[in-house]
Parts: sequence; structure tokens; C-alpha cells
Amino acid sequence: MANQDTISLLKECDAGTKMAVSSMDEVVEKVRDSRLKQILVESKKLHEKLGNEIHAFLCSYRSEEKEPAPIAKGMSWLKTNMKLTMDESDATVADLITDGCNMGIKNLQRYLNRYQAADTASKALCGRLVSAEEQLERQLRCYL
Repeated sequence: MANQDTISLLKECDAGTKMAVSSMDEVVEKVRDSRLKQILVESKKLHEKLGNEIHAFLCSYRSEEKEPAPIAKGMSWLKTNMKLTMDESDATVADLITDGCNMGIKNLQRYLNRYQAADTASKALCGRLVSAEEQLERQLRCYL
């Protein structure tokens, strides 16, 4: 049986992967550059894969998934649509996703610090998610 820190960390990671996938879904059709579109599609697949692993852990611990906070999701949607209405460029898409990556990295690190008693496997999975966010952020720099 997993301790509460393990379950809490996994739930936060679960919400993070869902938020990332949703954000990429919102913008990918606006992208003009084929390489940028490929980067987003590949990152979305990686986030979905990590989300599936997180979900499997949660199921094995008989715990439920966690959805992103409705306010956070709504604010993200509003910011995305307002910025893209004003400037529907690849640079705007890269800027929006980079902001999301930075927020994700910051939040995931905060959860790793908060839930220190989480098991090693869950911390490693969270670390892989942080790495995915860092990699995506690096790949987007040339589009800013």
C-alpha cells in the first residue's frame, strides 16, 4: 500500500499531464511550421504516455485520477485564446507553451519538495515529467 505522499504526488503529476495535453491540443492546429507541429505532437504523445503510467500507478494503489483545477484550466484557455486572437503566430504558440512548461516545472518541483515521503518510483516518474517539460521548453526557444 502506498503512503499518502506517494498518492498525492502521483495525483498532482496526473493533473499536470492532463493540463499539458489539453494545452497542446488547443494550439497545435494553429501552428504553421511543420517542425514546430511535430515537436508539439511528439511532446503530447510523451505526456500521454507518462499520464498512462501515472494512471496505472494510481489504479494499482486503488486511488482515483486528478483533473486539473477548473480555475487553472479556464485561465489557461482564456489566456491562450486571447493571445492567439491578437497574434496567431508560431512565436505566440511557442510563448504560450513555454509559459506552461515553466509553470509545470515549478509546480512539479514544489510537489517533489512537499511530498518527500513519496516512494522512489513515483519520484522518478515525476522527474521524468519534469525532464519532458524541460526538453519541450528547450525545443521551443528557437520559435520565440
